[in-house]
Amino acid sequence: MINDECATRSSFFSGLYPLSAPRPMLVVPGRIWSGDEWARIRAGHVSKGSGEKWNAYVEGDVLHLHRSQTGYGIYNAFFGPTEGGQWKITHALIESDGSRYLPQTDEYDCLVLELVISSILLKEPSDELRSVLTRLTREAAGVPDMPSDVVQYSILGVPQSPSTAYSDAATASTS
Repeated sequence: MINDECATRSSFFSGLYPLSAPRPMLVVPGRIWSGDEWARIRAGHVSKGSGEKWNAYVEGDVLHLHRSQTGYGIYNAFFGPTEGGQWKITHALIESDGSRYLPQTDEYDCLVLELVISSILLKEPSDELRSVLTRLTREAAGVPDMPSDVVQYSILGVPQSPSTAYSDAATASTS
């Protein structure tokens, strides 16, 4: 069972800080996770270097996501079972203290929550989610040609998948 290997609050050497000004998220990911995926989410994640941006652990059925360099809590996602042994996010909280995190649009914050779960905890390529992240970030910054790998590294801290890099290069060559 994964539980023996799960990250816990005490797994982190530096301090972790709870959300200081939690605000309910108005939009949460609609994805349904399998029992096996939920077990992998429950295992959490301990960042292993300065290039990794997220730490994660689960207490009860609440996933806590913290930025690795500051220890600040950004998301608390409350999971609940569905029929058939699957899991979904029933509701979530996001940090609203602008000195710790600058929330974006509801769509953007929902996307980042799902993308951190998908790409960091489940290690999925998440190409479609990454593409939407790049588009929304470019729009918000007013920089239509911001490189997707810069966007993704700044938010996720993980390299983009090769298929996303290829599709960006193909798009750029036809523009």
